[in-house]
Amino acid sequence: MSVQIAVIDDWQHVASDVVNWSVLEAVGQVHFLHDYPTDTATMIERLKGFEVICVMRERSTFDKALLQGLPKLKLLVTGGMRNAAIDLPAARALGITVCGTDSYKHAAPELTWALIMASTRNLLAEANALRAGHWQVGLGGDLYGKTLGVLGLGSIGQKVAKFAQVFGMRVIAWSENLTPERAAESGVTWVSKQALFEQADILTVHLVLSDRSRGLVDAEALGWMKPSARLVNTARGPIVDESALVRALESGRLAGAALDVYTEEPLPVDHPFRRLPNVLATPHVGYVSEQNYRQFYAQMIEDIQAWANGAPIRVLG
Repeated sequence: MSVQIAVIDDWQHVASDVVNWSVLEAVGQVHFLHDYPTDTATMIERLKGFEVICVMRERSTFDKALLQGLPKLKLLVTGGMRNAAIDLPAARALGITVCGTDSYKHAAPELTWALIMASTRNLLAEANALRAGHWQVGLGGDLYGKTLGVLGLGSIGQKVAKFAQVFGMRVIAWSENLTPERAAESGVTWVSKQALFEQADILTVHLVLSDRSRGLVDAEALGWMKPSARLVNTARGPIVDESALVRALESGRLAGAALDVYTEEPLPVDHPFRRLPNVLATPHVGYVSEQNYRQFYAQMIEDIQAWANGAPIRVLG
């Protein structure tokens, strides 16, 4: 009997088109599921017949309870090489192999820079005003000569720093593991955590979510920022204390924020980030690009083929 393969989390209904899934006909039958239940019981009922499940990043939670309810599941494949929504120890204990994929390394930095520029120049308000029949409703800001603070100078942070340097910005950075020497290798100035928040005209977050980084951008840190400064977060929502950020934005203590990630996703319909005029909010599209999707899905196919041949690749955990 052929292996039953489910492709879920395809919010844009594009998975079947961006790559050629027919190469898996020798392995089994591929099913594209476009309903998105969130409760465990419904997820179990929907997925219990599949031996292989492909997920897109952290859109669905595969915790111990769900994994235990899927006795046929043998392989779980995720876009990317990190997925905090999968209980890897539980999967391992249940004999479920979890594999990942590489990522297109430019999608997130490009989205970050788009948010920085759009927020600084007030492009959303100007575009919406134009559609409403108006013309030039406000003043945009500038980037040249300003200071970009990079919270986390990893691969994404380094690329964003390069963009800023091209635009004539001074770039400073801090993280718990960053040294002045490593920062200098990227042409960036290391500063203390407090100095990063105090000096940045734009502060962009590029940390991995961990116990150390969760809530790191808290009320105290936001209080260090200039009233004219803007916060950009394309990393992970829980790194920022959302309640503290809402208070800072509502009070005018902070000029604005450009956000692509949130503590709860999809963002609740009544969340303040959906209505605050000084927030530019996008629906976690930092990784949602044609090139990235092609790479994700192509390597998911490779993962399935390798697993079917008894030699799994890109195994997580």
